[in-house]
Amino acid sequence: MGNKGISSAFLAGFLLASASTALAIEPDAPHANFAAKQAELWSAEDADIDQRLAALEERFGKKPNIIYILTDDVGWGEIGWQGGGKHRGTPTPELDAMASEGMKFWSAYAEPSCTPTRIAINTGRHPVRTGLLSVLWPGMEDGLSPEEVTTAELLSEQGYNTAMWGKWHLGDLHEHAPENQGFDYAYYGLFNGAPDYWQASFEDKSGTFPFADFPGYDAYKEGTGIDLSIGGYVGRKGEGRQPIEGVAGDLSPERQEAFENASIGQITQYVQDHADDDNPFFIYWASYANQIAPSQEFLNAPGVDKNNRQASFMAMHNKHVGQLLETLKSEGIAENTLVVWISDNGPMYAFWPTSGYTLLRGAKGDVLEGGVRVPATAWWPGMIEPGQDPTDVLHVTDLFTTAARLGGAYDNIPNDRITDGVDQTALFLNGEGHGRRQFMAHYSGPVLGAFRYDDHKIHITEGHGGLPGMDFYNVRRDPGEKYGALYPGLWVVQPMQQLLGSHMAKIKQFPHRTLVTPADATLTAHD
Repeated sequence: MGNKGISSAFLAGFLLASASTALAIEPDAPHANFAAKQAELWSAEDADIDQRLAALEERFGKKPNIIYILTDDVGWGEIGWQGGGKHRGTPTPELDAMASEGMKFWSAYAEPSCTPTRIAINTGRHPVRTGLLSVLWPGMEDGLSPEEVTTAELLSEQGYNTAMWGKWHLGDLHEHAPENQGFDYAYYGLFNGAPDYWQASFEDKSGTFPFADFPGYDAYKEGTGIDLSIGGYVGRKGEGRQPIEGVAGDLSPERQEAFENASIGQITQYVQDHADDDNPFFIYWASYANQIAPSQEFLNAPGVDKNNRQASFMAMHNKHVGQLLETLKSEGIAENTLVVWISDNGPMYAFWPTSGYTLLRGAKGDVLEGGVRVPATAWWPGMIEPGQDPTDVLHVTDLFTTAARLGGAYDNIPNDRITDGVDQTALFLNGEGHGRRQFMAHYSGPVLGAFRYDDHKIHITEGHGGLPGMDFYNVRRDPGEKYGALYPGLWVVQPMQQLLGSHMAKIKQFPHRTLVTPADATLTAHD
């Protein structure tokens, strides 16, 4: 979908994007306008929240620990609490318990695919703003710009211990590596799950694996210069990185399970080692669940669909999340630790029936709800009241801004660029109706494919005959996007153009970063 249907003439008329605000960061114009309208209410609410956070800090002697768990290709409706779980052969009892003990988000959103969401959660910015538009593949020189400021960098400046485990997927080169993007320690894989099957497909002549035309490591390196001998690294800030040794570090169908088992062992040990530190910790766990690999431990477990290999991997991840939460409880720090679990995009059906699933229209790569609307939960005993299921909208960029607020780093967010994430501390602590997001842009690479305001979502299409190019949906009433049309939404044409105009004018004020790879030389910019 392009944006040709929205005329350029109206853009100049809506320069409210450039209006100054009293906020420390530089938000997108629709967020700034909403904040200005709510200023008095939010000021009083924030004063109360500050008192509660100060009391918590006095009790524990430090700011709260923060753990973000990002999973892979888990669709809306996949988890048990959303109607999936054991009912479709993917039991998730620990994740369901986490949701029941905390907050279930029915209107949580990510970017359409994996690298873009990893940019968003780490920088609080839509990928289009950063110049990194593509899902990354081995040998690409693109990556997260060192000029971007990550959650780990912000929190490190406030004294946080920072660590990450999992699928980095933000660039292979030294300057892109997590140990050079704010993390004190990182145990990470470079790629998504596909390269784990390339050599196996070459060696296996039975047709079991999906990449039959891969020429083998040696021929691939000789022909392309791309070396696939290293699948992941252990990195330490200021010390560089070393390849992960053993099965967890070598690309193969067995790597992901070995990697995940090693990760949860390290994560729980890290929590134990740092539980009594003077300084809090920030953990970013970008789990490989739900990639295309099976878990041998859970492949034949009760309730697991044995013909969907991802179901077994999800069962393993479910167990690991349970181990982490039990460790927080046993160490006595659960009440000083926010844990957020969220998926990076909707399911990838390319390897069906080995696949996640969604009840919504669309899938990974789409700006349809099935591609961007994802399951998410937040858990913080004593701070987040259990059993909540708000309809407020949460976007993955909000986790950056919320972490900055909780960690005392909000005023350090750079204001020489647009930050798309909004602080959702009020939603977490005060519950439904206290969310701070009305507007959301859905980009596919460099193209704005859709945007949402309150319950209304516009798909931008080709205009015709002077009529606006849009399909109008009420995604609260119609989350499956089955009943979109132009005419029922004619009343929103001008208000939505005002929103879009202010959003576009803000881009003129704060231009996107220059692409590393020229726009006409990439195959994946629209992922």
